[in-house]
Amino acid sequence: METETLALAQEIDFSLLALFARATFTVQVVMLLLVLASFWSWAIIIQKTINFRKARVQALGFDEAFWSGEPLDELFDKIGPEPQAAPERIFAAGMMEWRRSHRQDGGLIAGAAARIDRSMDVAIAKEAEELNGGLSFLATVGSTAPFVGLFGTVWGIKHAFEQIALQQNTNLAVVAPGIAEALLATGLGLLAAIPAVIFYNKLSSDSDRIVGGYESFADEFSTILSRQLDT
Repeated sequence: METETLALAQEIDFSLLALFARATFTVQVVMLLLVLASFWSWAIIIQKTINFRKARVQALGFDEAFWSGEPLDELFDKIGPEPQAAPERIFAAGMMEWRRSHRQDGGLIAGAAARIDRSMDVAIAKEAEELNGGLSFLATVGSTAPFVGLFGTVWGIKHAFEQIALQQNTNLAVVAPGIAEALLATGLGLLAAIPAVIFYNKLSSDSDRIVGGYESFADEFSTILSRQLDT
């Protein structure tokens, strides 16, 4: 009897596609959702990695230009009305408010420093929102994918026990396929969640460092403008 059971179990296809094909419709939907979430997470991870690397390069390039000793008005005119890099947009926001704060007689409108700071803060907030876009999806996948996979596993095991009851047979050949299909859902949930959690933490940290660099530049720029206001 045991030899026959083992022989039947060896004939069963336990490949991933076969396990998916034999699963119930509910478990199949769960598996598809988890696979799609995993692919979308990796797309976000790759895109954000590229964008963050580009942002760091742009910040280094702008820092060199800003501290090169070139007059700020000339640098602003060189950047143009539609800056491409985030540090340039923050700098342009401050410079535009600086120029708007001058009266026709050459004097400054009261409260110029506060308005310049607010303009750059708004620009930094927009850049931070763009940098963090998509990270909430990674956080959602990281926190919910294991539970979605667990739901698929519970549903699959329930179906497996129903089949056992209907066939009134607890042989390995009857039990193993249903359990394997159910556990595949948990495996896919972990496969989606683990990279999402790891890269969410990494990318969030990278984003905070980049935004911190923007804020440091804005503070330094405000200090330079405040000296000119005082003189």
